[in-house]
Amino acid sequence: MHLISESAAISPLCDLETSSRGSTLTIGEHSMIDAFVKVKFAGGTGDIQLGQYVNVNSGTVIYSGNGVQIGDNVLIAANCTFAPVNHAYEDRNRLIREQGFLRSKGGITIEDDVWIGANCVILDGTYIRKGAVIGANSLVRGTLKAYSIYAGNPIQLKGARL
Repeated sequence: MHLISESAAISPLCDLETSSRGSTLTIGEHSMIDAFVKVKFAGGTGDIQLGQYVNVNSGTVIYSGNGVQIGDNVLIAANCTFAPVNHAYEDRNRLIREQGFLRSKGGITIEDDVWIGANCVILDGTYIRKGAVIGANSLVRGTLKAYSIYAGNPIQLKGARL
């Protein structure tokens, strides 16, 4: 089910799948979803919730997995991937595609006033606190401090917003 605010701007060229497991996509007021954004309900039964004034740019993919919660006033640059799920792979006597998924690490939570640069990958168990900035091409996991600037793979603290 989709719960999309009437004031949200949704490109007709994006692909917002509908969950077959009852998960919900919520898009808040004045949010913008650009062309070629893909929302895919796969890997779990989590909901995807985008707050108010969230901008999601072209080429971004958001999987539902164990859930994605994005606060208000969040900017997501082009070609980011939100992957709140992990494939099981340890049993070498079974094909990976037959092993399903690992237990949740908590999904993805992003608080208000966050900027995520282009080509970032946000993994299961990530918690990005209010006001953080993530540099382009970063691999993000774990908890990031409020009003801090991060970048890299592995992600590293680079500074703070003043």
